Amino acid sequence: MNFLGSHILSISQFDKNDVKELFRVADEMEPYAQRKMHTRVLDGAILGNLFFEPSTRTRVSFGCAFNLLGGQVRETTDIKASAITKGESLYDTARVISGYSDVIAMRHPVAGSVDEFSRASRVPVINAGDGPSEHPSQALLDLYTIKKELRIADELNGIRIAMVGDLKYGRTVHSLSKLLNLYDNITFTLISPAELKMPEEIVEIIRQRGNTVIETDDMESGLKDNDTVYLTRIQEERFEDRKEADIYRGRFRLNQAIYTSHCKPNTVIMHPLPRDSRAEANELDIDLNQHPSLAIFRQTDNGVLIRMALFVLTLGVQDMVHDSAVEVKWYTEKRF
Repeated sequence: MNFLGSHILSISQFDKNDVKELFRVADEMEPYAQRKMHTRVLDGAILGNLFFEPSTRTRVSFGCAFNLLGGQVRETTDIKASAITKGESLYDTARVISGYSDVIAMRHPVAGSVDEFSRASRVPVINAGDGPSEHPSQALLDLYTIKKELRIADELNGIRIAMVGDLKYGRTVHSLSKLLNLYDNITFTLISPAELKMPEEIVEIIRQRGNTVIETDDMESGLKDNDTVYLTRIQEERFEDRKEADIYRGRFRLNQAIYTSHCKPNTVIMHPLPRDSRAEANELDIDLNQHPSLAIFRQTDNGVLIRMALFVLTLGVQDMVHDSAVEVKWYTEKRF
């Protein structure tokens, strides 16, 4: 893929070389993300951060990444506060906002909406989540996290991953499955209620590629022999009747006792967040908060690196980042 000027809409755009290049640039962003160094490479540039669905980590992460590169951020954080509620089309919104921005990150509750928006945009658009469909930047940061946590120097062939929870509506597992499917000899153990199984078209894509899929509703047996366990919450906002979500809430929980009994030592624990910490849900227990294999907060840190890399590559400034770099005088190791 030629990143320069491209929309980032789907994991299907990426091949292994694209991922390798993105991760290389993400590695170079680390001193800036940790505020050891400061760059103004995007001084004067504007990010249009359009989040028409609730978000904390993703929205702030995109904004933080752009600010760390020297750019400015303009946000819309509620669809009710936008002209869309007055009947404005996505086409008109895209034509207007792309005139105010150099790049746009967009989240929308309807699948396919970000793609529709991008067709009218005059600047690159990055899909920050479109309904239950895809979340490409999350999948990229998840894969980057797996690579770092497992200390894999090159390609991620041969890994075993368990995905647990709402696999029907969880867009993060949809995108991550497609991304992992670029590699060989991957084993996916998909643990969910039958009603919330991974969409069949994704399972079929994995199998056609020659990778292994195990589907089960037995969490204890499904957890065995994996390198990574990736949990998701019940996506209650995707259900027509939220009372239906209560049927499944709390069915699959990971805590210290279950981890110790059924996971192999050092199995990496991941979650795209937010985790539902209410007593009736609690899919990832706080008694694992100090566990060395809990990677959820390292995931969020990695999100800034990946989103910085996406901005650098789509705006074509990868060879200029270090030109304006200066050492930060107030940096302290204690912050990280």
